[in-house]
Amino acid sequence: MRWWCSAVEQEWDWTPRPYLGVWLLMAAIIGIYARMWHSHRQDNAPLATDRSRMWRFGAGVALLWVASDWPVGTLGGGYLASVHMAQYMLYTFAAAPLLMLGTPRWMAESVLTKLHLRGAWFTLSKPLVAVLVTNALLIATHSPIAVDTLRSTQVGSFAMDMIWLLSGFVLWAPVINPIREAGMESPPGRIVYLFIAAGLVPMIPGGFITFAPSPLYSTYELAPRVGLTPLHDQQLAGVIMKLASIPVVWTAMGVIWFRWYNRDNARSGDVMTVGRGSKVRRGTASAPRPETREPASVGSGSLPASGSLPAGGNTPAGGGSVPPGERLE
Repeated sequence: MRWWCSAVEQEWDWTPRPYLGVWLLMAAIIGIYARMWHSHRQDNAPLATDRSRMWRFGAGVALLWVASDWPVGTLGGGYLASVHMAQYMLYTFAAAPLLMLGTPRWMAESVLTKLHLRGAWFTLSKPLVAVLVTNALLIATHSPIAVDTLRSTQVGSFAMDMIWLLSGFVLWAPVINPIREAGMESPPGRIVYLFIAAGLVPMIPGGFITFAPSPLYSTYELAPRVGLTPLHDQQLAGVIMKLASIPVVWTAMGVIWFRWYNRDNARSGDVMTVGRGSKVRRGTASAPRPETREPASVGSGSLPASGSLPAGGNTPAGGGSVPPGERLE
């Protein structure tokens, strides 16, 4: 039994080939996650969001398993460049963000602290650094020399898959970071970042792979055929790199925009204009109206309730005097 998918010379068939390394990795991830939750629950009350986080993490593990195990892992490891590219998309645009959404802050802090990676994580979460790192890894891991070298062995193939997963974490770190202050706070900034980092830049290598006049990867060119010619397979791989991320990226940008819009609406709705120039916040008791005062008597005359003097002088009717510049209350 092989422990990880890699290039093989045998003809393709649909006989299941489980990979021991894949199953052990999935079991380790789930076991560590469950144990950390168990320890946390002993000292902390459960929150309403805990269950949804667990479901997201479980979905991320399931997609990670699909991308790594038979048949996707086997086909991508040594038969079809298009499935190889589909693996990259599953690792980077599906499994990685779901695993991050399923990781609470306290868990991320604990893991990063134990591994002494907190400072490195904050650095990688900066938008410019994330753009450069993720797209450098994208280009490097899809270069012909990297693919043909790493896919030829199980260790190399495992390394490539884990690089893709880590690249996905870095790609999404400015947007859905479990440690909020490490990511970007500005919704417009997150939208622009996603458009550039995950939507625009990958189209360049994707276009190069799509329109290359000959096969680039010896691993897939010389592999036993599975329905597609080497060139058509490579062209499909380029199309997947260019277009497959669009639904995920634009959905994420749409969610960010609508949350930003709703939040601003909620804030503006908290303040209502009452009368002219006065403001009252919703949910707060209205200020009591000032009591109406009886006119203050000065001699035989009286002052208006507002305390103002009649036009034309400082002496009210009735002979009482009022010092200039002062109001009577």
